[in-house]
Amino acid sequence: MNRTPTHLALRLAAFGAAALVMATAPASAQQATQQGASRADSARFRLITLDPGHFHASLVQKFMYPDVDSVVWVYSAGGDDLKEHLARIESFNKREEQPTHWVEKVYTGPDYLDRMIADRAGNVVVIAGNNARKTEYIARSIDAGLNVLADKPMVRTPADLVKLRKAFTTAKQKHVLLYDIMTERNEVTTALQRALSMQPALFGTLVKGTTENPAITKVSVHNYSKIVAGSPLKRPQWFFDVRQQGEGIVDVTTHLVDLVQWEAFPAQTLKQSDVHMLSAKRWPTPISIAQFRKVTGADSFPDYLKGDVKNGVLQVYSNGEMNYTLRGIHVKVSDSWQFEGPPGSGDTHFSVMRGTKANLMIQQGAEQKYKPVLYVERNPSVTPAAFESALNAAVAGLQQKWPGVAVRRDGDRFAVDVPAKYDVGHESHFGQVTSDFLRFLRDGSMPAWEVPNMLVKYGTIMQAYEMSRGK
Repeated sequence: MNRTPTHLALRLAAFGAAALVMATAPASAQQATQQGASRADSARFRLITLDPGHFHASLVQKFMYPDVDSVVWVYSAGGDDLKEHLARIESFNKREEQPTHWVEKVYTGPDYLDRMIADRAGNVVVIAGNNARKTEYIARSIDAGLNVLADKPMVRTPADLVKLRKAFTTAKQKHVLLYDIMTERNEVTTALQRALSMQPALFGTLVKGTTENPAITKVSVHNYSKIVAGSPLKRPQWFFDVRQQGEGIVDVTTHLVDLVQWEAFPAQTLKQSDVHMLSAKRWPTPISIAQFRKVTGADSFPDYLKGDVKNGVLQVYSNGEMNYTLRGIHVKVSDSWQFEGPPGSGDTHFSVMRGTKANLMIQQGAEQKYKPVLYVERNPSVTPAAFESALNAAVAGLQQKWPGVAVRRDGDRFAVDVPAKYDVGHESHFGQVTSDFLRFLRDGSMPAWEVPNMLVKYGTIMQAYEMSRGK
């Protein structure tokens, strides 16, 4: 029997941020609470947040959405992860610019998953937290006929992939949607790289490449210590346990493999047989107890990490690299983690697409002031005059979607200048992905290639995971 939010017997946390959010909600949120019954009837979508443990869960709510109820139902076992999540939502409600007015209704208890399924307080489940049970959460939510917006990665192991495939089959049967949060498609230099690669007069076609010189290279460097929503990020201790978080080769690589597919074969449906894994490796990032304390607040490593400590230093297998071919195109994907980057920097992205007429390269180093910049490099087989003519024509075409985008000479190559208004930042990309998902829900379907390509993506990553471990 379905029960609406007005019939829920929710148990609010007695202490901490759960009570704090409800007690200190701004006037707009209090008004939304008073109007809860009418909003619940009129809003097309009602969010459920399941076991929030990663800051990505809160970033889905960094902005409001027109037809989404302001009341969000949160189900959790409780603890610090929940408190951090609610504190970030509260900060969005209290900020001066574009304040949100979310009202968090919180249920805590060991039966939080069963209770969420029984209550059915909403119709869209947001899952972003400890990855140990993520695939289970996805499957249970889909089995219950709920739509799911899940943070990456949706699987940690090959066994999880089997469950995910079944979940997609069930989603189709129950007419609900399952989607992962691929924020990097919304990064403007990546979107422009894709757009220019689709201009044959400028780019030509992708070269086949080799293992030593791939056609596509994607490299990402992430930092354990960084600023999120204007404050130093506090990491949960479990984030450093690859048995819970997932190894590096299955985590951020999700974005990179997704971008390879999205850029190289736009709007095309891929098959697992299109992928041939050539090599894969993994390696650890050393984390001292002082570094661990800085980002978690803990004075010692928890017992479940003791086996990963060597000579007093935690070894986190958060790094991975894979070389494979996709429809005969050689690809290299690499993700690595460091404790923190140079002053003024953040997570960085490097990307190259090599064409028969031009190369498209994104760099984000000190020379670029740690901001991603897209460069266009001429292939020596193309005359400068023909290259510049094709480049100018391609940029003119970009103006339809990105007015103000221009190019300037930078030595032997050209840099693409992007107006600041398009550089909305990583945190805002979560709102863009959520808006896309809501549009899919309104339409009742996603593009035909999305689900097959998600499964190919995770199949590719699981092949690399097994190969990196000598299997």
